[in-house]
Amino acid sequence: MTAVASDTRRGRPATASRDDVLRVVSEQYLKGQRVDLTVVAQRLGLGRATIYRWFGSREALIGEVVARELEALIARKRRQVTRRGAAGLLDVFDLINRSLARSSALRRLLEQERTAAMRLLTSSEGVVQPRAVAAVEAMITAEQAAGTYTPPADPGTLAYAIVRLAEAFLYNDAAIGIRGDHERLREVEAALLGISTRAGGRSRSDSPRA
Repeated sequence: MTAVASDTRRGRPATASRDDVLRVVSEQYLKGQRVDLTVVAQRLGLGRATIYRWFGSREALIGEVVARELEALIARKRRQVTRRGAAGLLDVFDLINRSLARSSALRRLLEQERTAAMRLLTSSEGVVQPRAVAAVEAMITAEQAAGTYTPPADPGTLAYAIVRLAEAFLYNDAAIGIRGDHERLREVEAALLGISTRAGGRSRSDSPRA
């Protein structure tokens, strides 16, 4: 038995998986490091060609990591908010926006490779934006199904508008005076959700359906 165990330990280690690549890239991203696929490949004992075969491109791989982190953030903030309806959705969006604005990982990504980062964060052909829209739409439809919210527009369209608005406020500093202005962002999101009060209080859309 000892000989068998010894032979097993000396055997070839298990081949790294797609999830292992995502884990290592996530570590680099969250530490604010520039994602280096050569380092990732060497660390996992993989060829760069294998990583490209799995993910298509470095940008797509980073996009997958960012999308997963964003989905986890959205889920955490949704659990933190107890209010329902439009007011509850607004609270969730506000928490998400503030977290993204404070994210050192996102800030470093934008600093390191501005053009590529903007593309992977905001392109409808990428990974991040469609996943963000899907997550927001899921929250809206959940409130609608519970009878706590009647959206003023199709949930998919409303979710897309909310995500695009947040992108403009958080990532696009061409609009001087907007980036990082959470109160203005919250105010416009409230209008999109159908909340009429500036403070984001109860609106007609919060009322259960008849």
